[in-house]
Amino acid sequence: MDGETEDVLDAVGPRLRALRRDRGITLASLAATTGVSESTLSRLESGQRRATLELLLPLARTYDVPLDDLVGAPRTGDPRIHLKPIRRFGMVFIPLSRRPGGTQAFKMIIPARPAPREPTPQTHEGFEWLYVLNGRLRLVLGERDLRLSAGEAAEFDTSLPHWLGSADGGVVELLILFGLHGVRSHVRAAPRRSPRGDTKR
Repeated sequence: MDGETEDVLDAVGPRLRALRRDRGITLASLAATTGVSESTLSRLESGQRRATLELLLPLARTYDVPLDDLVGAPRTGDPRIHLKPIRRFGMVFIPLSRRPGGTQAFKMIIPARPAPREPTPQTHEGFEWLYVLNGRLRLVLGERDLRLSAGEAAEFDTSLPHWLGSADGGVVELLILFGLHGVRSHVRAAPRRSPRGDTKR
């Protein structure tokens, strides 16, 4: 085995540990989901167990990421798909666009927490649109305290005090579009059809 391959395999364990912690998943929960024993997962993350395809495939399915991401394979294709995550305020932001100015797109991950965080609303210039992909989101918006489930969306002026967190302590994943002040998303839908029996021409 050459040195380059050895280095790639040595980096798999720390990468798996970081990914699991970013998602807020315990070893016990991961073992139950993947069918891989907790001790094996622990040894894999610590580098005491070599990564094999049989171990990595269920992990890639559970994390819903390409196998290449787990082993650190060279990136190919559109580099925007592999932008570096940003960690702020205890949350992970993955940039999905590199467009200078205008609307910016992010995938945001709020990790699981044993106890809900106390809201600390913030304000800043701009306009935000969000869509919940997974989990239950708590959105404090001014005097409103909202709970959003997967498939629900919200948009608001960020000059209004706002705060995002998990509604139940679990992991929350969402898509966010953020624009400059006065720039907001626009939803276009097909025109409403006339009711049946309407003979207007």
